[in-house]
Amino acid sequence: MPRSAVSDSQRMSFRIKPADKAVILRATQLAGAAGITDFVLRTVLDASREIIERNDRIVLSERDGLRVLEALENPPAPNEKLIAAARALPADL
Repeated sequence: MPRSAVSDSQRMSFRIKPADKAVILRATQLAGAAGITDFVLRTVLDASREIIERNDRIVLSERDGLRVLEALENPPAPNEKLIAAARALPADL
């Protein structure tokens, strides 16, 4: 049976090629990190936060931002499909 990716032990284990480990150890030394665990954890957390931030935020150009504001301030009239969808909603919404 496969192991869960996250368990109560708060430990992560993975296999790594010796050449990759050597690169990580060298980077750990150059970064002045307290140890490989500290370096890997800090690096992975930084990268993870950046990925999450990039995917949780929409960046619009100035032109697109102005178009969104314009649509919010002056929304177009509802078309037949929107009216039909609104009528199909339960009354208690």
